[in-house]
Amino acid sequence: MIKTILIATDYSLESLNILKRVLKEKNAEENDTQYKILLVSGYDMGDSIRDLLFTTKSTIFSKIRTQEFCDAYGIIVNKYPHLVHKIVCDVFSGSFQRAFNNYVKAEGITEAYYSPSLKNKNTKGKFDLNPYIKKCKELTSYEMVFGTPEFMPEKGRLAEVFVEV
Repeated sequence: MIKTILIATDYSLESLNILKRVLKEKNAEENDTQYKILLVSGYDMGDSIRDLLFTTKSTIFSKIRTQEFCDAYGIIVNKYPHLVHKIVCDVFSGSFQRAFNNYVKAEGITEAYYSPSLKNKNTKGKFDLNPYIKKCKELTSYEMVFGTPEFMPEKGRLAEVFVEV
């Protein structure tokens, strides 16, 4: 059986702590379910006709997602190949709750995970999906709170993936 879960992310290495914890918990359940994981960030496309016509997901991802992030989630997925059916990076560009609810229904998402500590602060145009997730009645949502150490020499580097949270 394949289930679809949404993980709200800002495409930082720190946000992959949610993915690590979710996969660790699902692995402990020891069932034969595989998961399609949607790593989703909110992105405001703007009002410019030119931007709306000529902006593609690949240009958005080149702005908001780093190569370290892609390498890091590849490492995490390789640790749990029996759980992960597919991982998809996506952006939600709607501005209404109804649009988010339709996105959830269209993708067949049953669970959502988010962290209040992630703030989309680095890139212009990103916005927080947490309010949409909390208000969506079709989802079972889980808030993940992390206690990050004050001093971590791996902060912002690929080695951060190997730190247990």
